[in-house]
Amino acid sequence: MPATTRPAGRRAVLTAGLALAAGLTLTACATTTTATPGTTTTATPGTATTATPDATAPPCRTAALSWTLSLLDGDGVHGADGAEREGDRSGARLTAVNKGAGDCVFAGYPGLALHNGKADGIEGAGSGRPAAVALPGHAAVTVDLRYTRRGTPGAGTWCVRQHEAVVTAPHDTHGTVVPVTDGHGKAAVLDACGETIAMAPPRRAGDGT
Repeated sequence: MPATTRPAGRRAVLTAGLALAAGLTLTACATTTTATPGTTTTATPGTATTATPDATAPPCRTAALSWTLSLLDGDGVHGADGAEREGDRSGARLTAVNKGAGDCVFAGYPGLALHNGKADGIEGAGSGRPAAVALPGHAAVTVDLRYTRRGTPGAGTWCVRQHEAVVTAPHDTHGTVVPVTDGHGKAAVLDACGETIAMAPPRRAGDGT
């Protein structure tokens, strides 16, 4: 049987077409990355968008944050007779606002301590290693707190009743004193028993409930 030959020009056109198709396929499947202040966002088709702290942003420092410690669900509320009202109480919330215009990274649990002078003391404690939170200028991070109230069955006698706490940003050594307030911003008292106050992982204000 005689051999069949094909024009070289046709082979070249076919090869170029395959290369072009491969290039379009790779482009369609590529991962795109967009940057926003303080975060790097990576999006891949068919997957959720994730945000990670900007590695170039400095850690948040205690003095660069504006702190508040507020009781929740009526904690610290007293009746006309001065007695503390009963009811379900979920604890308190520690909030830190980045006072500067630049970004910082809130990486870990903050320090939290309440003391009765040099005697009894209770400190905040979190579980595990929380994800770092990118904090743009004037943005806020919150940490929810839960504790055992005085008078609760099984609370014990190691208790602290205090109108202020000492807080410290993660990985900082310089703390600051923060007054305890109620949900309306008025002075209040945190009355807790036990060795620790449980801390939820830090989160950006407005994320979740």
